[in-house]
Amino acid sequence: MILIWLILLTMSGGILAWMLSGINRNLPRWISLIFLLIDFVLIVSFWIDKAEAIDMQLQNNWLASYSMPWIERFGISFTFAMDGLSLLMIILTLLLGFISVLISWSSLKESVGFFHFNLMMILAGIIGVFVAMDLFLFYFFWEVMLIPMYLIIGIWGHEKRVYAAWKFFLFTQASGLLMLLAILALYFMHAQQTNEYTFDYFALMQTTLPVSISMWLMLGFLIAFIVKLPVVPFHNWLPDAHTEAPTAGSVILAGLLLKTGAYGILRFVIPLFPGAAEVFAPFAMLLGVISILYGAKLAFAQTDLKRLVAYTSVSHMGFVILGAFSFNLLAYQGVVMQMITHGISTGALFIMAGQIQDRLHTRQLDQMGGFWTAAPKMGGFGLLFVMASLGLPGLGNFVAEFLILLGAFQQSQIYAILASLGLVASSVYAIRVMLKIFYGPFQLNHALPDLNIRETVVMLALAILIIWLGVYPKNVIHTAGSFVNLENWDRQGLSRPADQMSAKPEKVNGSFVEIIKAAK
Repeated sequence: MILIWLILLTMSGGILAWMLSGINRNLPRWISLIFLLIDFVLIVSFWIDKAEAIDMQLQNNWLASYSMPWIERFGISFTFAMDGLSLLMIILTLLLGFISVLISWSSLKESVGFFHFNLMMILAGIIGVFVAMDLFLFYFFWEVMLIPMYLIIGIWGHEKRVYAAWKFFLFTQASGLLMLLAILALYFMHAQQTNEYTFDYFALMQTTLPVSISMWLMLGFLIAFIVKLPVVPFHNWLPDAHTEAPTAGSVILAGLLLKTGAYGILRFVIPLFPGAAEVFAPFAMLLGVISILYGAKLAFAQTDLKRLVAYTSVSHMGFVILGAFSFNLLAYQGVVMQMITHGISTGALFIMAGQIQDRLHTRQLDQMGGFWTAAPKMGGFGLLFVMASLGLPGLGNFVAEFLILLGAFQQSQIYAILASLGLVASSVYAIRVMLKIFYGPFQLNHALPDLNIRETVVMLALAILIIWLGVYPKNVIHTAGSFVNLENWDRQGLSRPADQMSAKPEKVNGSFVEIIKAAK
């Protein structure tokens, strides 16, 4: 039932915040904060409670599951399940949601209740995406994320907010419709073979598909996910959305919405269409390398701080698709780490960009300089997260990208070498950010306020997390082990028979790696 409670509590908090906003303008903030804190305590308690099961690396990957009929005539049900990957992503969702409420505490002046309603609806939709095991239900939550984010950008964004909101909506909606068509095609093909109409993920995984049809269906899913990721050439919506969104919107976009695309590739594209994924893998890895290098190049060319950070997301997310299609244990561990560490480090950089914009009313790098002396706390945190972004050893991003490169090297040495050049490029734009903002002559004719207590607490929490993930990533990698099923992996193959690969959560389910290896 915890899976239902997480979604219902988040939605209820949003509705309550909107309904009670007329009483006091601060009330929606506290309501959102309290409900997210309750959710966070629930999921962390669940993680601690399941620590023994995770340590044992049980054959049953699923830590929790829930299912009940919804629209039985069409085979639609409320089917939810959570494994290590889902657990980690939900923790990240609630953490960044909590921080998003804190960072918008004083900067948000208008329609506070409606803002928190939309924020909580996005978070509820994201949690639903991470646990839905009915494809119709998954698509429902995928769409639940869309409209609230459109409204957050379009109402509370900056100068070109309407243009950026429409661009975000059109890109994600069009690609989402392709995924819906692919879901329906898979639904009818499964019914044709089994005479059973169902959207159940585990049942649809058993569908036998011709190679050509499997490729088209996979592309329907994949395009939706790489648009959300985003991967070049589908990245065009991201810089505008990030630039015009309020700070909390940028944090949710970079830290969470992009991760739903990565999650979709790991959870749906490769397990449902393993043969097609293997055929497409070289091209997918090439797209990843192009995104890494092209995103880094464009980041270096930006003069707007938020656009610069947005393009770094394009570059870093290129590592995700590179690792996902490497079909390698090290790469998969790196992908999970990258999803988490990127959410923390890039979210922190967007928070810093918002703090600077609130103080200067500009995002232009040419109008900044010398902030280290004027705002030393901001400078210290800025240096830490810029170093994390470039992959400094000892910080979480290094672990993620190093594992991905190690895994990718086993699949394609050329792609791994080219991708490693992205680390060099990230060093160049990261140093440029520090030089432009914090060093050189002080450019303002007035004092620059340093971080207040609330801002310091937020940045300190993120700093502790990114350092912890860099020096002790074992907990995250080990928890994700119930997704990749570490005990069954070896270089020669897997001992588990193929007929055990797709049972429902309450039975025995094969691991992600098993599904991939079975395609070979």
